[in-house]
Amino acid sequence: MDVTFFFDPACPWTWRTSRWLVAVADARNLRIEWRAFSLALLNEGNVPPERAAAMTASSRALRLVEALRAEGRHDDAGHFYAELGTRTHDAGNRPAPKIVDAAVEAAGLGGAAAALDDERWDAAVRESHTLAYTSVGPDAGSPVLMLPGAERGLHGPILTEVPGTDDALTIWDCTVPLMRLPTFHELKRARH
Repeated sequence: MDVTFFFDPACPWTWRTSRWLVAVADARNLRIEWRAFSLALLNEGNVPPERAAAMTASSRALRLVEALRAEGRHDDAGHFYAELGTRTHDAGNRPAPKIVDAAVEAAGLGGAAAALDDERWDAAVRESHTLAYTSVGPDAGSPVLMLPGAERGLHGPILTEVPGTDDALTIWDCTVPLMRLPTFHELKRARH
């Protein structure tokens, strides 16, 4: 893979970053490996009650993502996330079981749907989450990018909106060399 994208489908910031990355991948002929980053695991024991249902739905979705990854079905995982993000973030909905199920069907993945409720995939989700989190370090969240040849991953980039193609490529062209520098640590500014 040219880039690994660790994500939690419940995060709207992550959704914007994923749409940026898809645009970059199309323009630069990059292959994306889609992996789980679990906000439920990150906030274990501290998930507010109003977010519990969304975290449960997101956790089901991440099982499927890891099941597809295990079979090398990265494009299918990306299509599933696109369908799920369209039904949640673009439509103004929180993840819910029915929305996850609809995204599975729309992505043509009915044959893999059993993974949604198969707790055996929880270990793979935890392993993926741990890989992403430890590659970045404390205070990381979703999303995390990893590149081959880079010693560490990067939390972000966090985008307030999906940029046009020229700006998307500029962000990519600036991010990649920074990620490959072992001395680079962080760029940050407040969100609006």
